[in-house]
Amino acid sequence: MSDAIDHPLPRPPEDRHRLTTSDGVGIDAVLLRGARPRATAVVVANGFTGTYRNPNTRAVAEALLPVGDVMTFDFRGHHGSGGLSTVGNEEIHDLEAVVARLRELGYTSVSVVGFSMGAAVAVRHAAIYGGTAAVVSVSGPSRWYYKGTRSMRLLHLGIGGRVGRLLLRGFRKVRVIDQDWDPRPAEPREVAGEISPTPLLVVHGDADSYFPVSHAIAIHDAAREPRDLWIIPGMGHAERAVTPELAVRVRDWLAERTGPAEG
Repeated sequence: MSDAIDHPLPRPPEDRHRLTTSDGVGIDAVLLRGARPRATAVVVANGFTGTYRNPNTRAVAEALLPVGDVMTFDFRGHHGSGGLSTVGNEEIHDLEAVVARLRELGYTSVSVVGFSMGAAVAVRHAAIYGGTAAVVSVSGPSRWYYKGTRSMRLLHLGIGGRVGRLLLRGFRKVRVIDQDWDPRPAEPREVAGEISPTPLLVVHGDADSYFPVSHAIAIHDAAREPRDLWIIPGMGHAERAVTPELAVRVRDWLAERTGPAEG
């Protein structure tokens, strides 16, 4: 995987926010602000076990600041947020709580950049809730219960058993629900076509150890215009694999669809 993006200095101002989802879960979030008030915002949604405290997430968020103010947050069951992780199902309520808070703060254009589990949530949220200016899915799965790679087989072992869940709680500060989905939520590939006319960018690395590029192609093929697909040579999985160059490309793609980037 690629090295982390270096933090630019000085660090931008930030505000801590405590949100409550429609089903009553507390969400821990941080808003990074530019030098002056703006009407455009971007949400960064982490992958499973991720947190806004992670330096890779922070670096991506800071790279996107020329587009608009950036809110990062912890999904339910993760770190400072309440509740239990459902690994991509009820997390759409978490993302909607973040988007709703940004609208309350006066932002009229809100885009979402999601990674891995956060990418699946971003696609489903855009299809079900709508109202976002643009969606970027990075390293996202197209379907559930995928076990075609060693990394995903290990992940399923971790979330599917008591010992694995205890280890996740103890070492990663992630609390996972011990129940199966009932009913099963729609898969990203099943709802991607509902995102249009919101622009969708699907980004995936050809060295992803969790999901092969076929997942990205399936999401892109199921979507309708406007849509773009970037297969990145040598890129690994999710936040840790984002290089400064890729962050700038995503920033510029967002700027073209939501307004000019600030220099």
